[in-house]
Amino acid sequence: RLVESGGGLVQAGGSLTLSCAPSGFTFDDYAIGWFRQAPGREREEVSCISSIDGATYYADSVTGRFIISSDNTKNTVFLHMNNLKPEDTAVYYCAVDRVAVGGFVPKGDYVPKQMCTEEAPERWGQGTLVTVSS
Repeated sequence: RLVESGGGLVQAGGSLTLSCAPSGFTFDDYAIGWFRQAPGREREEVSCISSIDGATYYADSVTGRFIISSDNTKNTVFLHMNNLKPEDTAVYYCAVDRVAVGGFVPKGDYVPKQMCTEEAPERWGQGTLVTVSS
C-alpha cells in the first residue's frame, strides 16, 4: 500500500510538502504520481516522476509552483507545493504504476507524462486533504 502524509490547512500563498512512501515494496521500477480531486470535480493529475531516471511531468495548473522529488534512500516521493491557491484545495492522492517490466526499462520524459495523463495506476494511497484558505 501507499502511505501519504503532509496535508493540512494553509493560507493562500503558503507552502506544504506532501510525502508518499510504499509499504511492503519499493519504488524501484515504478513511476509515481500525485493526483487530486476537489469537491464536485473529477480527479486530475498534478505531477509524476519516474524512479528510473528522475524524469518529471507537471500539469499546467501547477507548473512553476509545485516540485516533485524523490529520496531513493528513504524510498519516499515528495510534492513540494508553493504559492498555494484556494483552487488547489483538494484531496491529494499518491499512485504508482510499474513501468520497468521483463527487462524493459523505459527512460525519458514520456514516462512520467504517460503515467500522469494516460495510465491507470495500479495502486493508490488513501489520500490526504489539502485546504487553502483565501
